[in-house]
Amino acid sequence: MNKAVFAIIPIIAIAGVAAYALSPYFTESSVDEALPTGAITQPIKDSTSVMMEKSDEPMMEEKMMKDDEMMMEEKMMKDDEMMMEETIPMTYAGTFIGVGDGIHDAQGDAYTIPLEDGSNVLRLENFKSTNGPDLFVYLATDDNASDFVNLGELKANNGNQNYDIPEGTDLTKYNKVLIWCKAFSVLFGSAEVLPQM
Repeated sequence: MNKAVFAIIPIIAIAGVAAYALSPYFTESSVDEALPTGAITQPIKDSTSVMMEKSDEPMMEEKMMKDDEMMMEEKMMKDDEMMMEETIPMTYAGTFIGVGDGIHDAQGDAYTIPLEDGSNVLRLENFKSTNGPDLFVYLATDDNASDFVNLGELKANNGNQNYDIPEGTDLTKYNKVLIWCKAFSVLFGSAEVLPQM
């Protein structure tokens, strides 16, 4: 009788670990966080005004001479539109690449956003990954998480989400965003974030 109990205990333990490891693969979670408060914005030019700037000078002068007043009104309207349209500047950006083993995967974009207080936020956008146990977001020097900054638990395996980057983090050094399973030291996907002009 005792031998049977001792044989069952390891089987129960293995089944428990397997259930813990596999159960997240059958669940989905989603989040859709707004852009962070205090994000620095900058005005953007629309494509029509850029095209006008690049057009030939004589052609532009001829049009202005034909209908100078109409052009001035159009230009003023475009200037007003340009001032209203703003974008969030990305200081570093990259795209996720999954591990490619058929089990662990991550897709979407990762970029950093500067805030008015001088700090930075990592934003995952259009993000989707396979779910797993104990998933974290790291900024790392390589895909093996040998040197990393822990940004916290992955909030959801689908959707847009923000993570505070600790003050003083060198983004030229920690330029890999990892989706990392802490319990089993397994990479799900990574994005190399490069400086943006």
